[in-house]
Amino acid sequence: MISTAPDAGQLMALLLKLMNAKKTIEIGVFTGYSLLLAALSLPEDGKITAIDLNRENFEIGLPIIRKAGVEHKINFIESAALPVLDQLLEVPENEGAFDFAFVDADKNNYLNYHERLLKLLRVGGIVVYDNTLWGGTVAHPDESLTPEGHRAPRLHIIELNKSLAADSRIQLSQVPVGDGITICTRLC
Repeated sequence: MISTAPDAGQLMALLLKLMNAKKTIEIGVFTGYSLLLAALSLPEDGKITAIDLNRENFEIGLPIIRKAGVEHKINFIESAALPVLDQLLEVPENEGAFDFAFVDADKNNYLNYHERLLKLLRVGGIVVYDNTLWGGTVAHPDESLTPEGHRAPRLHIIELNKSLAADSRIQLSQVPVGDGITICTRLC
């Protein structure tokens, strides 16, 4: 239930291929399903900076990643994402150097990730946010219709959706696959 939906993963893999992505970031790896799809979609010299708080979950999927022959494309970093993104931004060559980013962790920081990722992505680069429909609860007119454990993230997702819709630096499409993904292309 907390892994990337297969239809969303397949769409992201297609996007990676279409844009000839080589350098990507993934925030929230879990057991590595979306990471595997991304690694399989990148060319042999492609690289993914994969960030997650829990290496144990990543290691569940690591044997499959190894069997697929794509482990060399992955730089797994066990950490909160914001400090890693800030460290990447300290290196001037990283600004505008990434082609693609996928965000599927720590919903309350999606907007903080967005600001940093827009600096790291090249113009024409894509960032994909997962769970932007939050089980359909983002459309509930009344918070009481949302299960209690989903209320706080729901508010962060609503704030993200509003902010992205108003962001003139991107063009977006909210796609109702999985739990909703929002695909954003950096315009400037």
